[in-house]
Amino acid sequence: MPIAIVSPKGQITLPISFRKRLGMKPHDRVNIELNGDAIVVKRVADFFELEGFLGKALPEAEEQKRMLRMASRRVRVKVR
Repeated sequence: MPIAIVSPKGQITLPISFRKRLGMKPHDRVNIELNGDAIVVKRVADFFELEGFLGKALPEAEEQKRMLRMASRRVRVKVR
């Protein structure tokens, strides 16, 4: 089991074998939790990694057209 040393600034370096196994790169975000006397560090998915998980994106113009159509259905305009 690798051992990390806490720096004077309270920082630790995650072992490269762990970073590779989790696919972590510099500037990735992690979630840190306390579990009893253990510190649990979990990789947080990058928002942009989620691209396409709902299906193929529509062109921006089509997205705007649909958004305006849906918004117009919700707005009632009073005509005098």
